[in-house]
Amino acid sequence: MADFNQVLTPGDYQNGIVNTVVEIPQGSILKVEWDRQRAAFMLDRVEPAIFAKPVSYGFIPQTLDEDGDELDTLVVCDEPIPTGVWLEAQILGVMKFEDDGEVDDKIVVRPADDRNSGDWLNSLNDLGEAWKQRVEHHFTHYKDLKKPGSTKVLGWYDAEEAKKIIAECIERYKQQA
Repeated sequence: MADFNQVLTPGDYQNGIVNTVVEIPQGSILKVEWDRQRAAFMLDRVEPAIFAKPVSYGFIPQTLDEDGDELDTLVVCDEPIPTGVWLEAQILGVMKFEDDGEVDDKIVVRPADDRNSGDWLNSLNDLGEAWKQRVEHHFTHYKDLKKPGSTKVLGWYDAEEAKKIIAECIERYKQQA
């Protein structure tokens, strides 16, 4: 397997497109994580079934969020995307998130070429309040059995705010490289 941080760039984020690599397919209870040191996916843990991922979950290569991991993505698609698949994705916005006191933001994206949906998703507003509530509920409670109250959704922001966060995470990655 290739090291995604070596073979992929973050993408053309200034124009709203990022490369993202899927770690966890929508509906999975397997907490799979990209191990940067080994350039491989690792099963970190198995979550209770009630905490299955509401969307596919991934990361943007060559980024580093404040929590020390690559910047996370939530990939909105009508079908779960398998672990290890990378795609070009359109930025819709960002869910600002805190995990155990650390910044752990989630960039919300969709496949850049989604002919099934007709590419109708262009912003977080297009997803609707019910979608945001489901995702927010998941991330607010998915650690409740182990460490209740350790996660907090800080709000939803547009694609321009997401681009600023991506730029900061690219710069942080370059500083540690």
